[in-house]
Amino acid sequence: MKVSRGERLSGEFQKEISSVISAKLRNNYPELSAIISVTEADIAPDLKSAKIFLSIFDTDETKRKNSFEIIKQNAGFIRHELSKVMRIRTVPELRFHLDESMEYGAKIDKILNELVDKNDK
Repeated sequence: MKVSRGERLSGEFQKEISSVISAKLRNNYPELSAIISVTEADIAPDLKSAKIFLSIFDTDETKRKNSFEIIKQNAGFIRHELSKVMRIRTVPELRFHLDESMEYGAKIDKILNELVDKNDK
């Protein structure tokens, strides 16, 4: 099965952005949430911009939002670090988005479990 260049770049961006956040950014900002994962990287065909979807797990909603804001504010730093590692002519502008699909899935699971428990009684 042939994999397109965009898909390969997407996977590389996910891996490298995750390592920059977990290593270098976390060293500068210890208040970042415990679990931050890059769920998807959507690179434009012209390599000018990239949508990066993040999933941030934290019990405190304020800390979660604060972590997302820190990452958004440091998009330039992350882009600069990527330029050191990736072998492409230009690193796209990074736009971060919060991926809430995991939270939505957990909410649906909770509702379904409650319905099952109700029917068992």
